[in-house]
Amino acid sequence: MTKSAFIAIVGCPNVGKSSLLNAFVGKKVAIVSDKPHTTRTRIMGVVTRGETQLVFLDTPGVLKPHSRLGDFMAKSIEEAMSGVDAALLVVEPTPKIRVPEEDLLGKLKAADLPTVLAINKIDAVEEKTDLLACLAAWKDRHGFDDLYPVSAHTGDGLDGLLDKLAAYAFESPHFFPSDATSDQPESVLAGELVREQMLRLLRQEVPHGVAVMVEPINERENQNGQTVLDVEATILCERENHKGIIIGKKGAMLKQISTNARLQMESLFGAKVNLKCWVKVKEDWRDRQSILNQLGYRI
Repeated sequence: MTKSAFIAIVGCPNVGKSSLLNAFVGKKVAIVSDKPHTTRTRIMGVVTRGETQLVFLDTPGVLKPHSRLGDFMAKSIEEAMSGVDAALLVVEPTPKIRVPEEDLLGKLKAADLPTVLAINKIDAVEEKTDLLACLAAWKDRHGFDDLYPVSAHTGDGLDGLLDKLAAYAFESPHFFPSDATSDQPESVLAGELVREQMLRLLRQEVPHGVAVMVEPINERENQNGQTVLDVEATILCERENHKGIIIGKKGAMLKQISTNARLQMESLFGAKVNLKCWVKVKEDWRDRQSILNQLGYRI
């Protein structure tokens, strides 16, 4: 008898939601960085364990919108929390409950959604008493179905957490093939890998003003019979000076971004990648719905 469950992963920026999703799936399906709002849209990750399939919806960190893109990100959180079987609230190992988390708790309560709390990053906790204080602060805050201290980095606690989430599965056909890990097309994943490198390599103010458009990927064989993926990516930025920063002196920064992204793509896709990147200025693209539509951010 096959079973399925849809689980929304919610929380503040930088608590490790995407890292947790990647750890569940066992491969990278969501980009990760130390900058807030790395995730911009709902990302689906699929975990099939025997007869049970769990479909996770990773969401952007809770934010106050300041643009149409922000409106889209906020809406994607609301949509992910509707129509799922349970929610996984991810927090950091601190006893302080932040205002956005209070807001999320209110929405979870209003939705009457079964919720499991994952206290992530326990590998960074030096004193056991600090973790106990965190558990105590959260324990009676919402009426969680359960609380799990975990580490997406080391894998500690993840098996028990997955077992708990599997309990929400109901009798149903699987929605994805057993070997599926995500619903993201290769072109979207490729664009996200380019953006991930910009988040990691560029100055604080630049990465949040960039987006990446990738043309449909062309697959071919080279002279040695190897599969080669031709990837053409256009990086959008909002200012001319940002374009200069992205390209770098004599093109060095863009070359580094491209090289790092290409290696990530080859690892993920299991094929040689020929990546070409261009940079274009599109002022205020985050508030231009026509461009947002092209990027898939449709409100």
